[in-house]
This record gives sequence, structure tokens and C-alpha cells, in this order.
Amino acid sequence: MSRFFQKSLTPYVPGEQPGEREYVKLNTNESPFPPSPAALAWAEEHTRSANLYCDPECRALREAIAETLGAAPENVLPGNGSDEILNFAFQAFCGTDKPAAFPDLTYGFYPVFAGLNGVPYREIPLDAAFRIVPEDYYGLNRTIFIANPNAPTGLLLPAERIAQIAAHNPDSVVVVDEAYIDFGGESCAGLIHSFENLLVVQTFSKSRSMAGARLGFALGSAALIADLNTIKYSTNPYNVNSMTQALGLGTLRDPEYTRKNCAAIRENRAYAANALRARGFEVLDSAANFIFARTQAISGGALYRALKARGVLVRRFDKPRIQDYNRITIGTRAQMDALLRAVDGVLSEERL
Repeated sequence: MSRFFQKSLTPYVPGEQPGEREYVKLNTNESPFPPSPAALAWAEEHTRSANLYCDPECRALREAIAETLGAAPENVLPGNGSDEILNFAFQAFCGTDKPAAFPDLTYGFYPVFAGLNGVPYREIPLDAAFRIVPEDYYGLNRTIFIANPNAPTGLLLPAERIAQIAAHNPDSVVVVDEAYIDFGGESCAGLIHSFENLLVVQTFSKSRSMAGARLGFALGSAALIADLNTIKYSTNPYNVNSMTQALGLGTLRDPEYTRKNCAAIRENRAYAANALRARGFEVLDSAANFIFARTQAISGGALYRALKARGVLVRRFDKPRIQDYNRITIGTRAQMDALLRAVDGVLSEERL
């Protein structure tokens, strides 16, 4: 780092993207399925206009998102991945007199965004079962960020409990990060019509197979979206490129493809969770496209390293309370079987 750097930051550490060998890659919660063929064709059509600036308002995409989720275009803001939207929310709705609050075990970018934007924050402990306690968030006078389902646990908070948090914080924005909602939860999208302080953030990265295209969006009252647009137009108006807009639009025009893939992930999630439990693992009840698991037979770090040596990548976190857990992305049935074979090999060695 140079002597000119003016920030004191601990940056976010993304999941490994190794290139030295081919892995069964179950560490970054990507979809194992490619984008919809119809969406790919639509995006290819728009490569011909790459010499021109993209539509900064993302009008066609906004209208499609709004129609899909029962909102109006003025309730929607697309962004360069949901991470950009979340950063916008920290910039727009947080400050020294409006600190942030989020769980102590959650998406690792929240404290990074807080630090980047000079926002004080409070981490609220999950309960003994790793669940969010809504009452802990009542009347905080802070901007609240809740990943639902939470990461890395995969545990879901019912939408009515989110509504209670919003109701008990009428003068603060409540941001619900629904990156994994399509794999088993009820979205809070419909609640934006009842709560002017509720911002729902979703992504195309997971259920819609577009992690590499970088597309996310916010849903909220027209006033909240206008606030976020002020941040956007103060940074990068052309934040979603033409091909990504087209790919997103094509994906929304092929909803059956997304539904089929989500159903496959849910089926493979149950299969993998049950198989690991049969092998003595504790597995949390995930509503996401990953599972969070540990075993008494081997430490989390040793299991992570042993699986990697066998060509299977999972994700491990160093926080003491979860250091013996590994987060395992749900892939195809073949990928889950490869994981289980590797686990069996590791456990067999541990018994020797």
C-alpha cells in the first residue's frame, strides 16, 4: 500500500477463484446452470450496439422487474450487482448521526461498506441457534441491514417478522438483502407498498444464473429510489451495461427456466443435507442455495483443506463462533455426489 492511501480499511475477501486446477467449485454460491438460452440470445442481439452508451435509466429492465414483482418502475433501481446497491444504501441512508446496524454473523460486505463510507455501526448478536431476534432491532434509530436468508447460515426470517422490524423503526430505513430469497423464502417485495422505510435488494447472480454479468436491483418507495438515484448519478450513471441489461430482461422473459433451476437446487439441497446428516454432520435448515455444516469428526479448517486437496472447494470463515462450520454451495447432483465422495475419503482417513 502506498504512502498516499487515505483510508483505513479492511477490505472484503471474496471467495477463491483459483485457476491452477479444475475444482468442484462449491464456495461462492454461484448457480451451476448457465443463463437461459433465450436470455443469451437477447444479450447477443445487443452486442451490436456496444459502440453506444447504455440506457442509464435501464427503462426496459426496470419495467420488467416492476411487472415481475408487482411494483411500478419508479419503485425499481437496477445496479451493478446488489453489492453496488447496498453501497449506495450505506451512502444514502447512513451517517454519523444515523449509524448502521446488522447481525454479528452475516454478509461480510456490511462492515466493509460501513468502513468505506465512515459509518459507525453496531453488530447485533444472533441467538444461540444462529437466528435473528427481531425484537433486538426495535427502536434502534439506526439504518438496519438484514440478509434474508442470512449468510452464511442460510436461515430465514419470515416476511411478517421483517414487517415488524420496519414498523418499529418508522424513522429509519430497513434494508432487506434478499440475494437468496428464491430458494425457499417469501420475498418482502410486496411490503414496500406498506412501509415507506423498507428497501428490498435482490440480485440476478444466484437464482437467475448471472453472477458474472453483475446485475442487482432495489425495490422501495419512489422517494427511497430517488435517493439512491442521486447517489448513482453522482458516481456512475452508466453503471449497468447494455448486454447485462439485455441479459437481465431476457431472463425475466423466461421465468420457467429460473423456476426449474430453483427447484433443482432445492432438491439437491435436501439430498446433500440429508446425506451429510447421515454421516454425522450438523446441518442448519437452509432456505438458500448453500448449506452450513460441521462435524465433530474433524475441525472446520482441516475439513476445508482436505476437501480442497481432493478438488472440492467450499467456504470457511474464521470467526470463532462459526470456525468449525463450512458453507457449501448447492450445485448439480453430480457435484453433490463428488462432494460426498470427498467427504467420505476425508472421514475414512480421520478414522485411521
